[in-house]
Amino acid sequence: MSIAEAPTQVIMLPDVPVQPEPRPAPRRRSRADLYVAGGLAALVLFFLAWNITGFPTATDDEGTYLAQAWAVQHGQGLAHYTYWYDHPPLAWIQLAGLAWLPTVLAPELIAVAAGRIAMLPVVGASLILVYVISRRLEMSRWAAALALLTFGLSPLAITMNRQIYLDSFAVVWMLAALALALSPRKHLWHYAAAGAATAVSVLSKETMLLTAPAVLVAMWQNAAKTSTRPWAFGGYVSGLILVGVFYPLYALLRGELFPGAGHVSLIGAWQFQLTSRSGSGSVFEAGSGSHSLIAAWLYYDTVILVAGLAATVVALAVRRLRAPAIAAVILALVALRPGGYLPAMYVVQILPFLAIVIAGVADEGVRRLQPRRSWWRWAVLGVAAVTALTLVLPRWYVGDRRALTTDDNAHYAAAATYLREQLPDRATSTVVVDDVLWIDCVNAGYQREKVIWFYKLDLDTAVAATLKDGWRDVDYIVSTPALRQDPGSLPTVTKLLTNSTPIATFGPQDGRIEIRRIDKNKS
Repeated sequence: MSIAEAPTQVIMLPDVPVQPEPRPAPRRRSRADLYVAGGLAALVLFFLAWNITGFPTATDDEGTYLAQAWAVQHGQGLAHYTYWYDHPPLAWIQLAGLAWLPTVLAPELIAVAAGRIAMLPVVGASLILVYVISRRLEMSRWAAALALLTFGLSPLAITMNRQIYLDSFAVVWMLAALALALSPRKHLWHYAAAGAATAVSVLSKETMLLTAPAVLVAMWQNAAKTSTRPWAFGGYVSGLILVGVFYPLYALLRGELFPGAGHVSLIGAWQFQLTSRSGSGSVFEAGSGSHSLIAAWLYYDTVILVAGLAATVVALAVRRLRAPAIAAVILALVALRPGGYLPAMYVVQILPFLAIVIAGVADEGVRRLQPRRSWWRWAVLGVAAVTALTLVLPRWYVGDRRALTTDDNAHYAAAATYLREQLPDRATSTVVVDDVLWIDCVNAGYQREKVIWFYKLDLDTAVAATLKDGWRDVDYIVSTPALRQDPGSLPTVTKLLTNSTPIATFGPQDGRIEIRRIDKNKS
């Protein structure tokens, strides 16, 4: 039989399942996230930078941290006076590395107002990390964008993130630790780096240690296999200790670890912070410092605080949102504790975690409703979104508009100009100021040793020793709200105010700045 005559045989092939449409490549998804996060962060930084030198009013705390950074820059130690371990120094060391930016961009501005420009890269990094963490918590892209915008555009965040606070540096490093702990690659070095980032955060502001449990929870959830968890936690602890040990080691090498006569000490500073520092009162007691402070935070923005705390309660029940929720809960409970000390900048630490849980709960709600299956679920989501925008946008518009248009530092700028241009004897004069104007006086030609931060007159024996005739060795005192806030608690300052005459006055009555010449002939 020839080949042509051979019978045809039909071969049946097995059914091949239709392959689903391929998902976008990881690189493409990463590029889209980069564009979204980068674009939104740039938008937020634009609003943050607009009028950053005018609002809010410069504070003595900002001046203190900037003056300490100045000391690091100029090789004069870790502070412009004796460093007594009141805070770890790493935040203002980082600030010293960024402080060249204001001198290039705005050399004519007062030091504190210009120094705020150095905070823009710090806040920008926090914005990006909020987005990254949200995505690593399996949020949709829109939810991650919501977290970034909530954190960035809240009037409270706009106000606090503009200011020069140690907390902003600590927050960015703790967010980095959380992002590393949630890394999808789960490499050992990620967990070791998370430990190192936690240590840097705590060495920037010690209270950020409170949020470390959130990082541990994220690691526990991310390192899903029981066999890998000991390695993950071992790497984390190694990074934490290897970086964190440098601070007590520094104190030990200088002979300042333990309390003793004639020197400051790290442990002594801890004892003061934990046992001796006066509290702010209960937040539930009208008229207390804590109650007034929280009222001020709520004045700027009730939305992120109230909605954030409500979302935190819900987020605790959602496994993937539990880590940031734990951080928010701990920080909230510490703020609400009775009798403790509550600083004005404390809210900076909780804001990014509240923004993340708000967006996370919104994302979880959309997933639970599964709007693709029914038109009424789309309607519910639409009504909820419109209601939220109606409640939020008007409040934020008013708060953000004030931040973008109000100049609360014109009187400080006028006083700095007067000190620089109108006092001919500045090269030999001794002037007492708050720390907002300390660097401005030094830059204007006053001798560094003769520009005295008012707190040091009564609280630093080394400063008092330089004034042989006491208050009569002072030529001028610049009376500001910060200097007048504790009348009678600083006897030498009170004596200077009593025995002086104003020669120039700037600003409104509630924020008045007076440059006063000392009347040395008075008793």
